[in-house]
Amino acid sequence: MVMEVLKNSGTALSQDRIEAEINGAMDRVTIYRILNRFCEDGITHKVMADDGKYYYALCIGCNEKHEHNHFHFRCNGCQKVECLQQKVVVQLPEGYQPQQVSGWVSGLCANCC
Repeated sequence: MVMEVLKNSGTALSQDRIEAEINGAMDRVTIYRILNRFCEDGITHKVMADDGKYYYALCIGCNEKHEHNHFHFRCNGCQKVECLQQKVVVQLPEGYQPQQVSGWVSGLCANCC
């Protein structure tokens, strides 16, 4: 059920939104366990948004390893959360090596403008 909700959403979802979509068919702890297992197995990735919630997105088009070096967009109108596919490059001082870059942009999506 959790996978179907994620597939049908077309957006990254928070745990509470997934719980609402499932409408009491399973408890919160079970949903968290499923989501965490999906993350461990590389089916989804989890990111914390600027609203303090974790959002879970399906890893679509990922081969062996999900590329986490991208920003995410959260629409303040429709609340859609999506991965922005442009890779982020950060210039660090010599001797530093980035392992993961993530960030958030919030505003209005094309449908809400």
